[in-house]
Amino acid sequence: MAASAAFLKGAAPPRKNVLLLMTDQHRPHALGVDGDPLARTPNLDALARASVRFDQAYCTNPVCVPSRFSLMTGLYAHKGHVWGNANPWPADIKTIAHYFAAAGYATANIGKLHAVDNSAHGFEHLLEMRDWFDYLGPKARIWHEEMDRSGKDGRKGPVHVGRASLLPEEDHFESWVARESIRYLRQRRDRPFFLVSSYIKPHDPFMPAERFARLFPPEKVELPETWGKLDLSTVPRRVQNAVRQSPHTPELLGPAQARIRIAMYYANLMQADDRMGTVLATLRELGLEQNTIVLYLSDHGDMVGDKGLWLKFQMYENSVGVPLMFHVPGITRGGSRCATVASLVRVLPTLAELCGLDVPSTLDGKSLVPNLKNPEERIDSAAYAEFGLGAGGGMQMIRHGDFKYVYNYKDIEQLYDLRRDPQEMTNLALLPGHKETARRLKQELFKIFDPSSGN
Repeated sequence: MAASAAFLKGAAPPRKNVLLLMTDQHRPHALGVDGDPLARTPNLDALARASVRFDQAYCTNPVCVPSRFSLMTGLYAHKGHVWGNANPWPADIKTIAHYFAAAGYATANIGKLHAVDNSAHGFEHLLEMRDWFDYLGPKARIWHEEMDRSGKDGRKGPVHVGRASLLPEEDHFESWVARESIRYLRQRRDRPFFLVSSYIKPHDPFMPAERFARLFPPEKVELPETWGKLDLSTVPRRVQNAVRQSPHTPELLGPAQARIRIAMYYANLMQADDRMGTVLATLRELGLEQNTIVLYLSDHGDMVGDKGLWLKFQMYENSVGVPLMFHVPGITRGGSRCATVASLVRVLPTLAELCGLDVPSTLDGKSLVPNLKNPEERIDSAAYAEFGLGAGGGMQMIRHGDFKYVYNYKDIEQLYDLRRDPQEMTNLALLPGHKETARRLKQELFKIFDPSSGN
């Protein structure tokens, strides 16, 4: 019986599938559709034009493991004591995969999960980096040497500045993830599916396939407008040290090497976009597009030289901010942009509402469905992030309205008016007239988590 006929006879419409496309370390507005002159992202641009896009979205922790924990559980990382990349996800905390499986979905994570353990965390089909290494066989040595953090190849720090990869393009993680994701879509069963297709790039190693590397000549790359302009006396020691030393890649203190890194970052991004495009094309080819929710996000951003900073680990916009877009057939209007402050901790409850899942009311995230239905309405909300709290120090951030406040343990506070100062160059916490705003936001932040009390 045709689906339309079944519906007329009172049968429920088919449940929506979910395809979650995810990258690692994609700064929030490094997209062609956002006017970034270096970004070559035609597939993400097309998805953005068909989606509701959140212009002010944030991760909950600017480092991989705790950020992914929050995304997958709807809880802040401190709820699971997932302080950093060395802390595994607690096996007794349900993930989004558990909730979808309980509702009858086929669940799969193909690519990077980064839970720091051997648990499937609710996914019935799980392919991760270890499976890619099995596929590579002896060629895994090439990737390990490119990722090598010992400095054997002459690099001055643990992270290489960047160059074209020696690994054949078809063997890159992104190619493998895309192929396996397509295989999964083609071999899907009768159940609706929840598929996470998760890529490493643009994260290091900053070594894209040659086809992409040659499209980004470093000599044509301009340094960020804020390069060398940050007043270090107005920022905490953590930021000062990162600018002065660039500890992961000391070579980046000079402009020539910085241009190479920027070029290879964007080449990495283009390669990830290219492979995600093949997955989206398969979705259309199989006739699944009209009944599949597609969302794209990254686990955190990358400073890419902004203010002389690199990688993540900061509470500045390009580190803690992320791209976030939803295409929901029958609900979202293509090309819509939403100014409501959003957080990745809200993804799980959003998908739960869209797909009719039962999830606990105690989750830290709240559904974004009202924003998807009315993106033009800026709904009052806040976004919280933390970093390094388990070591007895660290920092916390809250974004509410136009202001961002950062509490740095035993160091100066930071306060920025993002409407008037989107590049975050003027720390209002050091200026008279802003003490009340800083006090109010600190109080709001500590209601979420007070590191001195553990609550």
